[in-house]
Amino acid sequence: MKTTLEALEGNKIKLSIEVDETEFDRYLDGAFRKISTQIRIPGFRQGKAPRQLIEAQIGKEAARSQAIEDAIPASLALAVREHDLDIIATPEVNLTNGQEAGNIIFDATCEVRPVVEIAGYKNLKVEMPSLVASDEDIDEVVKYERKRHATLSDADRPAKLDDQVTLDLVGSRDGEPLPGLNVDDWLYEVGRGWVAEDFDKQLTGATTGQKLEFTSIPSGMTEPADFVVTVKKIQEQVLPELTDEWVAEHLAEHETIEIWKSAVRTRIEDSRLNQVRNTVVEKATAALAALLEIEAPEAMVNSDLRGRVQNTLKQFESQGISMEQWLSVTQQTAEQFVDALKEQSVLATKVDIALRAVAVAEKLDATEDDLERQFARIATQVKKKSAAIRKAYEKNDAISDLKAQIAKSKAIDWLLHNSQFVDEKGSAIDNETILGEHDHDEIDIVGEAHEHDDEHDHKH
Repeated sequence: MKTTLEALEGNKIKLSIEVDETEFDRYLDGAFRKISTQIRIPGFRQGKAPRQLIEAQIGKEAARSQAIEDAIPASLALAVREHDLDIIATPEVNLTNGQEAGNIIFDATCEVRPVVEIAGYKNLKVEMPSLVASDEDIDEVVKYERKRHATLSDADRPAKLDDQVTLDLVGSRDGEPLPGLNVDDWLYEVGRGWVAEDFDKQLTGATTGQKLEFTSIPSGMTEPADFVVTVKKIQEQVLPELTDEWVAEHLAEHETIEIWKSAVRTRIEDSRLNQVRNTVVEKATAALAALLEIEAPEAMVNSDLRGRVQNTLKQFESQGISMEQWLSVTQQTAEQFVDALKEQSVLATKVDIALRAVAVAEKLDATEDDLERQFARIATQVKKKSAAIRKAYEKNDAISDLKAQIAKSKAIDWLLHNSQFVDEKGSAIDNETILGEHDHDEIDIVGEAHEHDDEHDHKH
């Protein structure tokens, strides 16, 4: 087999492949064997008739057509492996010779994954939420706890922030009631921001007995709705006086205000640190992807999007929810649902390209030891031998994919240790405080490994 490679515009290359007649004869033999299982030759069991008899009965054209159909993808796969191409879309194939006789020659136009360089990744700045609890944060928790023990007093005045109002709520769109937005005698705290964008603004200043009619976008929806709200009662919250005695009585684990506030501060900061650690990879990779100067290739985006849609539908199915029910509850169209997922696919594609660029720039290659560790880890997960896992990867031609995943995992680890983390005000956050103990060797590797291993099982 002879191959030549020509670079085209737009991350595309053209492979020209020639399969000589001697090599092609193997594909002809395979085609005749395949055809022999579909026809009957007197005196021979099905599938056992010699090639000459089959050729005499059906002619060579049908077998040659089948052989070409088999030879093109097999030869293309060999050529892709030979030139170490990272193809991201189904190639466009054009047979230029051999339809009736002679060597098989065809061109394959392939779109490959972009290889880029990223300027500025060494000084990447990643914004994270502040880990420090402010006095306002503490006061908010203290106020919430006092409100839990508040008493209600009827107020003969317009409603204001923090008041408890009893109301009848009617929400509709085009005359049809909206689920969850129709209730009588509902006790609601002004300022919660639960119902709609400007719901609290409409309530503020309302008086007992007043009927409010307005249009607003309900929380969690994208289309506006019509609201009719009748204010039936307004009550003021009377908070208990904050004293050491009140704290000791209602918060038994704390004896004084200061001890309680100190515990609140610690709890808030621990919670924030956990939240930051849970999102640090997402934030850092998104910041890296923002440095990318190319658009996400449509082929990669669509491939990722198909997987996201399928996974989402499987999740709905496992929960007994149909797609139609979900769209109805969230007030979305199918197009809006897919568009939202596509945004995630675009980001994921850019992250993939950017991480590969960092891995190349920093020479973060997957070693043989890295592969062996992954095979051993996967073997433990699926209760098989490491050698069997490697064989499955090799059979599915997936070693290069696993190497890429390992390299990207190393790039993430490099990124986390070398980025500058700052809070909303630009104050630095120590990297090691955020990272703590971590192991990024397993990021996105075991999951993909299982997928390849499952493919291996299905083929058997």
